[in-house]
Amino acid sequence: MASTENSRIFLLGATGYTGGLVLAALLRRGARPVLAGRNATALAALAERHGGLDHVVVDATQPASLQRHLRRGDALVTTVGPFERLGHPVAEAAAEVGAHYVDSTGEVGFVRAVRDRYDQRARETGAVMLPAFGYDYVPGILAGTLAARRAGDAVRALDIGYFATGPLWRGISHGTRTTMRDGLTLPSPTWRGHRLVDERTASRVRGFDLRGHRKSAFLVSGTEVLFLPSDFPSLTELSVYNGWFPTLSRPLSLISAAANTLVRLPGGRPLTDVLTLPLTWGPTGGPDTTERARTRSYVVAVASTGTPGQPPLAEVHLEGPNAYSLTGELMAWAAESLVGRSGGTAGVVGPVEAFGLETLREACAGMGLAAVGRVLAG
Repeated sequence: MASTENSRIFLLGATGYTGGLVLAALLRRGARPVLAGRNATALAALAERHGGLDHVVVDATQPASLQRHLRRGDALVTTVGPFERLGHPVAEAAAEVGAHYVDSTGEVGFVRAVRDRYDQRARETGAVMLPAFGYDYVPGILAGTLAARRAGDAVRALDIGYFATGPLWRGISHGTRTTMRDGLTLPSPTWRGHRLVDERTASRVRGFDLRGHRKSAFLVSGTEVLFLPSDFPSLTELSVYNGWFPTLSRPLSLISAAANTLVRLPGGRPLTDVLTLPLTWGPTGGPDTTERARTRSYVVAVASTGTPGQPPLAEVHLEGPNAYSLTGELMAWAAESLVGRSGGTAGVVGPVEAFGLETLREACAGMGLAAVGRVLAG
């Protein structure tokens, strides 16, 4: 694979929680990223703490501010959200210049918009754009791909569930809790009848078998529905579920129904905020190293014919590090793999299309995300 000389990794958002995890992962890999952001004092202090890293002051809301520093073949990594509000200028700058792009969003609506707006330009400039390249949603795409391949031509449906082990409530960041709360009144895209269909978040609850126990999970959005159907044209149904708090799945479904009714009423937004406020309660910031070590990520993909009552065709379980730690490692690996890359796949793509299944699986295994337990194949 050809490379571009003197290409650099730019990290936007390094002074934040997720950006700090990505920076630590990059440094462990021996990379020396250029830190980018708007706070010159904070950037300089962070750069100095890590041996004098290069740093540049940019306005992430202005594509031209970023384009002045980026070159074709650079890798731009961003953790600055909310992405729907702040992410488009960053993605636009990468696509225009031909810089490869990796972000940490969990906002599927943003990913859809990035694909619609910038895919063609990225293909023209040679930029590989990888939105949502973290715990959201690389593990599910990997597990879903493995399950669908093992199921073969008979596969018609994929159900993907995200779970965790350990004392999770204190182990998730305030930002994640806020995103979960806001997400209850946003639609969740699913793949039904060979097309994207928006459904109410938590409108469905599904059970998954984990280590001999049945765990419930509620319907959420996921980029699996955007990228996997093109790889498996026989799929007529694909849904993503969150089972972080299995015992709360059905109560959350009821809260979602009430919130979505209230928010459509005149003056209903304040009432909705009060109803969902408890979902944000917990410590501020994000889990530290000790807290992250207490929880692990667990993802299940079930491939089937879609016929009720029929056993699965294939089932894949992946277990790995804490979701935040895994996100930092995934984004660092993607940036290191892309920097200087020219030729080959370009555009807004999923992780399998960008790197190939075996390369992605081996990289994830090296981070500790690998198949566990029973791997069922019909």
